[in-house]
Amino acid sequence: MTVHNGDLSRASQEQWLKLYYFARTAFSAVWVAAAFTVGQNSWVIAAVLLVAYPAWDALANFVDASHSRGLGQNRTQTINVVVSVATTLAVVLALEMSMNWVLGVFGVWAILSGLLQLGTAVRRWKSYGAQWAMILSGGQSALAGTFFIVQARMPMPPSITNVAGYAAVGALYFLVSAVWLSVSQLRRKAA
Repeated sequence: MTVHNGDLSRASQEQWLKLYYFARTAFSAVWVAAAFTVGQNSWVIAAVLLVAYPAWDALANFVDASHSRGLGQNRTQTINVVVSVATTLAVVLALEMSMNWVLGVFGVWAILSGLLQLGTAVRRWKSYGAQWAMILSGGQSALAGTFFIVQARMPMPPSITNVAGYAAVGALYFLVSAVWLSVSQLRRKAA
């Protein structure tokens, strides 16, 4: 069987995306578990987790864009890196004010990063499978961000669990994408 460079490149990129999606799933699962356990009992740990979440997103988008022909070819991810770094800094500042402010910052971030993730998935749609889950994830993130902003204006202070539920759903979408790519690769090998 002859393998063309384009096929090798696609297979290599799909392999990268599969590993990337599994890594995003693993990080989010650990983050959610920490948020629902120690994060609820320690303000310091909750604060560290809340700062780490958008920082991780910035790093993950940077690494993915770098593996996917570079930042210049992946503008939605490049913008997402900038948005997530700015969010990390904004969370640090908001922690000095209140959890309502933190949830409001997460709301704005969820909207922006969700729309940027949706844009990345639409761009990848033609070349790689499993993007339907990333499109749903991006749309759900934007919707969740709107709810965060509404919740942030309520008198009852939110907690890290508000964000943890959102992160858990995001982990599920990444897992679905990783499994979908794995199954697609197995089907192609069998054919």
